[in-house]
Amino acid sequence: MHSTAARVAVIIASIGRPDDLALAVKRHFEQTLLPSRMILSCVAASDVPADLDPRVEVIMGPKGSAVQRNTGLRYLAGDADIVTFFDDDYLPSRHCLERIAAFFNAHRDVVGANGLLLADGINSPGISVGEAEALLDAHDREVAPSLDVLRDLEGLYGCNMAYRASATRDVWFDERLRLYGWQEDIDFATQVGQRGRTVLTHAFAGVHRGVKGARTSGVRLGFAQVVNPLYLKRKGTMSAGFAHKLMLRNVVANHVKVLRPEPWVDRWGRVKGNWIGFADALRGRLEPEKIERI
Repeated sequence: MHSTAARVAVIIASIGRPDDLALAVKRHFEQTLLPSRMILSCVAASDVPADLDPRVEVIMGPKGSAVQRNTGLRYLAGDADIVTFFDDDYLPSRHCLERIAAFFNAHRDVVGANGLLLADGINSPGISVGEAEALLDAHDREVAPSLDVLRDLEGLYGCNMAYRASATRDVWFDERLRLYGWQEDIDFATQVGQRGRTVLTHAFAGVHRGVKGARTSGVRLGFAQVVNPLYLKRKGTMSAGFAHKLMLRNVVANHVKVLRPEPWVDRWGRVKGNWIGFADALRGRLEPEKIERI
């Protein structure tokens, strides 16, 4: 398979961000290799940008990161060589899809990959469109990066995941991880990773703007920060070491920063949610879907 001939499908699950989604779609149709299919998995008509390119396929379904991605996968029905999952606030380099195709062509043992994040605004107020585009333009002026694998990963970061489509057959995002999902990317990648390597490469790049809004409440996210890793550890798709380190890092950060919280983070809510999660864990109740009832 020549890299230029690869069919690279893009699935974006989105809710409540039509302007950001419109920008992401625009960037994908400025690619040096156009997406073979561009699928937007939304919940309501208000999620969908106006005046979409007619090549974009919009599908509707239940709310939640995991279920929306599954809705997209079912609709794609394997009609691609590579399937990518990008967040609605992820902006790709102009060469992103072309480089993804070339990378998978060069590494037949790889089934999933994360690329280079030129910037990630998830732990900040977010990255402006102008700043993101400046970073992308500068990157695209540089010599094309190598197609090397930098290292193997336990799970992939959900904002920019690319998979060999054949390796995703009969693998689904865990719909018990409701709403925001939180670690549904690790769970999915671990399952696909049983069929090959999941890795980090700088062959393709983008910016994750980390847009705030249309997100889960602090209490709900705090609950997920405790319950979801423990649930996935029990399920077997997250190692004990990874789960405990992830949980501890977030819980400690919430408690340390609660007296001087960042303006864009509900630390008090997260602390409350952490303790709801601990109480459930001590009772042996690891029910991630409880997030909808909090």
